[in-house]
Amino acid sequence: MVIFSASAMFFYCIALVLVTSRLFHPDGPNRRAVAGFAAIAVILHAAALSQVIFTTDGQNFSLTNVISLVNWIIAFTFTILMFRLKVIVVVPVVYACSVLSVALLWLLPPKFITHFELYPEVLAHVVLSLMAYSALMIAALYAIQLAMIQNKLKKKQFMLSPGIPPLMTVEKQLYHLVIIGVILLSLSLATGFIFLEDMFADGKGHKAILSIMAWFVYITMLWQQYWVGCKIRTAVIYTLTGASLLSLAYFGARIVKELILN
Repeated sequence: MVIFSASAMFFYCIALVLVTSRLFHPDGPNRRAVAGFAAIAVILHAAALSQVIFTTDGQNFSLTNVISLVNWIIAFTFTILMFRLKVIVVVPVVYACSVLSVALLWLLPPKFITHFELYPEVLAHVVLSLMAYSALMIAALYAIQLAMIQNKLKKKQFMLSPGIPPLMTVEKQLYHLVIIGVILLSLSLATGFIFLEDMFADGKGHKAILSIMAWFVYITMLWQQYWVGCKIRTAVIYTLTGASLLSLAYFGARIVKELILN
């Protein structure tokens, strides 16, 4: 596992350097080279994850493993979309977080063993939750990028570069991601209420409440955009608020339980 982790971090770092060194260059970074090194890193990251998650005792869904898995999903998504979407501005953040998340696999290796093979319906709920969270975290990165571009436009610091996408393009992609994330979050909440015995028992109540609050935040954002229009600054606030609520729901209690109290 250490070999896979170290190798993944190495190739993520190469991709990170390739992006940041030419981020605002008139020709932009060499996307082919970035995607190539990042793809190797993503594959090695997946290999490391498979070794730490799938154990002889069951599936180890510890906090650090889940965080690394979410980062892997986001890195995988940005890597395969490298040539289609203008997402270069936030790619350094994605790969930097991936390096840290891989390091967490062997620096902080707590265990949280589950047996999803016995409860496939719970596995479906977990997969939907991870996909929803990943999609909405990508939306949060787009929101940050949107705020950065708008700020540069207001201060007349905008510099034409392939690495800087048009404002309207990023805004449109943000709403597409939020819609996808809300659909997945809705399915996650629905499967939770259907398949889990009690979403509000055994210390799970805060997760359900915060997730529902985040769902309402995103729904309000989409409703406002559809009926009266949503200013960019307001959309950014909605997106980051929802992402913060989901992060607290998914990781808040586990951070305290596994890393602080352990």
